[in-house]
Amino acid sequence: MQKTVLIVEDEFLIAMDLKLLLEQRGWCVLGPAATVGEALDLLSDELPAVAILDVTLRDGQVTLVAEALRAQNVPFVVASAYSNPELIGGEVLNGAPNVGKPTEERRLLKVLEQAIRSGP
Repeated sequence: MQKTVLIVEDEFLIAMDLKLLLEQRGWCVLGPAATVGEALDLLSDELPAVAILDVTLRDGQVTLVAEALRAQNVPFVVASAYSNPELIGGEVLNGAPNVGKPTEERRLLKVLEQAIRSGP
């Protein structure tokens, strides 16, 4: 069974790098979404197994996306240079694994697998 991941990232090159990396590893990628609105639209069509969230997007913080994922019991990880992303994106990000930015490939894949196993 192919695993599905939603990428929410507004920096085009980072988003494309993540998409390519994950597709090469057998993941089905939704997005990338560069805005909260785009991400919510994608979620209304299909629920991923897991999501990767940038904290600050073109149209604001990723908070509404994280809340929508939590409401649907979809785990997520944060890809942020912030050491405490919950201070920027809200308490809903508290406890979410942060794979950092830039993201190291092995760590990202490991954390995504762990998130799926552990759930939201």
